[in-house]
Amino acid sequence: MRGLKGKTAIVTGGAAGIGAAIVERFKAEGTKVVVFDLKSAPSVDIADYAAVQKAVAAAGPVDILVNNAGWDMFKPFLKTDPAFWQKIIAINLVGPMNLLHCVLPGMVARGGGKVVNIASDAGRVGSSGEAPYSACKGGIIAMTKTIARELATKGVRLNTVCPGLTETGMLESFMQGAGNPDKLREAYTRAVPIGRLGKPEDIAGAVLFLASDDAEFITGQTISVSGGLTMHG
Repeated sequence: MRGLKGKTAIVTGGAAGIGAAIVERFKAEGTKVVVFDLKSAPSVDIADYAAVQKAVAAAGPVDILVNNAGWDMFKPFLKTDPAFWQKIIAINLVGPMNLLHCVLPGMVARGGGKVVNIASDAGRVGSSGEAPYSACKGGIIAMTKTIARELATKGVRLNTVCPGLTETGMLESFMQGAGNPDKLREAYTRAVPIGRLGKPEDIAGAVLFLASDDAEFITGQTISVSGGLTMHG
């Protein structure tokens, strides 16, 4: 894709799953990638503003930001508590805000940059057992549109990718916890019009496109990568 070679990208949560697939695709395009993840070096807690500020400064000029890091645990809302809400919010909403607040000034000063925020279809249509997570992802979608409007004339483009049912550790943990993972996997697969669950590589392709020069005239948009499970238009 055009305009990725030689650029520098920060990818949060890039040590595994969707994040790791995004990192590999960037590397294949000749992009320098800096991974912010608690499981890799440098270890960065994205919920800690001071830590993010320090890590962004160490990364040097950033051309691309992918806010991918996230965490959830499937619980009916009435079985959750404020401490659980705060943990979900810190990782899934405050974390991306911290990255945006620390990275965007440099992009504006240099006259351009690309941001891809990973939300979820849970933030578009809701998802049983994911009320706080859905609230955060809906917030990511709205925040992306707002900042995209604010920075449109500054050369900075911001878009959101919403994965559908994707084979990640988080989905696997949920299915195992449900007690009948094979039956649940079969039901999920039947629900997807394309006939399979998503793979991390499916998400990476959409992210790389939106981060490339091929998407220079696209900003403030939300795209679901869900095999047709959700369709918006």
